[in-house]
Amino acid sequence: MLLPFFEWCESTVIASTIQNSLWLFPVIEAVHLLGLCLLGGSILLVDLRLMGVGLTRQTISELNTQVRPWLIGAVTVMIVTGVSLFLSEAIKCYYNQAFWVKITTLPLALSFTFLVRDRVARADSKVAYINAATGVTSVVLWFIVAAAGRWIGYS
Repeated sequence: MLLPFFEWCESTVIASTIQNSLWLFPVIEAVHLLGLCLLGGSILLVDLRLMGVGLTRQTISELNTQVRPWLIGAVTVMIVTGVSLFLSEAIKCYYNQAFWVKITTLPLALSFTFLVRDRVARADSKVAYINAATGVTSVVLWFIVAAAGRWIGYS
């Protein structure tokens, strides 16, 4: 049912440009991975603090406020480069189970991060188990996204 859409994606000008370039795909992939590092760092800083590990001199809300611009920048880089990479090999992605795991988990991770985790972090709750559960859930969701994304290249 979605295959025609994926075929159309792979036939776009952007996809053709990336496919026909010797260096464009690896450069986009490298920027995507740099974005992943920035995303992982900004996620882990707040999540580990929510779990009570490290950076305890700052409140959770202060740390979250400082990290948020980096998180938004990283998500933006990841989406722009991820869409470009997807367009260049959309049909491969259609048949790739790891792609479907990633594309299903990604909206969950984004929603959880910006709707739930952000609220908990801004509230500076003193309820350790709520903070810890929020941090662990966030780490698990983002780990699934990253692991599935990495597995796309191997399958």
